[in-house]
Amino acid sequence: MDKQALIIGGTGIVGRNLAEHLSRCSDWAIAALSRGRTPAPAGVELIAADLTSATSVAGALTGRQFSHVFFTAWSRQATEAENIYVNGAMVTNVLSALGPTGSLSHAALVTGLKHYLGPFEAYAQGSVPTTPFREEQGRQPVDNFYYEQEDRIFDAAGQYGFGWSVHRPHTVIGYAVGNAMNMGVTLAVYATLCKATGEPFVFPGSATQWNGLTDMTDARLLARHLEWAATSSAARNEAFNVVNGDVFRWKWMWSRIAGYFGVEPAPFDGHMRPLESRMQDSGKTWAGIAARYGLAEHDIDKLVSWWHTDADLGRPMEVLTDMSKSRKLGFLDYQSTPDALFELFDRLKRERLIPS
Repeated sequence: MDKQALIIGGTGIVGRNLAEHLSRCSDWAIAALSRGRTPAPAGVELIAADLTSATSVAGALTGRQFSHVFFTAWSRQATEAENIYVNGAMVTNVLSALGPTGSLSHAALVTGLKHYLGPFEAYAQGSVPTTPFREEQGRQPVDNFYYEQEDRIFDAAGQYGFGWSVHRPHTVIGYAVGNAMNMGVTLAVYATLCKATGEPFVFPGSATQWNGLTDMTDARLLARHLEWAATSSAARNEAFNVVNGDVFRWKWMWSRIAGYFGVEPAPFDGHMRPLESRMQDSGKTWAGIAARYGLAEHDIDKLVSWWHTDADLGRPMEVLTDMSKSRKLGFLDYQSTPDALFELFDRLKRERLIPS
């Protein structure tokens, strides 16, 4: 193979879709590094290691050489200080093992729009840049583990001589199970619960998100963006926003999601009704739905991320992203966001994760 990819977090929403994309290309050999609790996609070698342990990572990668490494995983901690310590170390653990081999030509890091908004515990507390967010707007004056991860990559790139890219998607739409940040699957499960119980399909977020413009990122488009940046000289040592290329308002999208599932969208009255507090007792109902329809996953906690969906849909400010930098450098891909959601829902049915 011309290119040897190591995907850090290759079974998550971004890593899995990247692995599936690269596996369709004839010139990539692909390995995924994770704890090994979730099977890797077909054709992908799974390397099990604890990313937070330098010893574990070094042992797993001893004697291995990779031309490209893609960081698509993070470990959520209780505070941002802990996020910085743990997630920064994860990057260093991998690059300290791969850098000295001399084979590494590129490292890609997936972060997100909290680069501009700040981390969850300081969310939008500073001066949020004017939308649409542009890469030249830079960092916020708050602690942020994204910045720590970037700096670890920049330092290692200078030491070992490889190139890098940073990718900042908005909310990611994609197929994965057991992922901590997965709005598409969460909304599919929520709509299924509403249909089964007869409850109205209530928008859980803020009036700003209901009425304002927003965008999203299909994990499949992000995978193509990652490969493009890893193999394009124009994208070397650059940071990029990456979104689908269309914009929408949730007050338009919500009724379309409801229509797909055959549920009644409740009129939005301007009040936030977060899912995390309303869905605490939904596990038993979901287990009954799963048993009735022969679904593959009976544990609702392995499918949903109520807290993350609440955080995204509850934002008190407009969040919109500019893609001009990628366009100017040659990445011209586009993905319809409604199609991305409906294609994800179709796949969830095929995989027997929601009823057909």
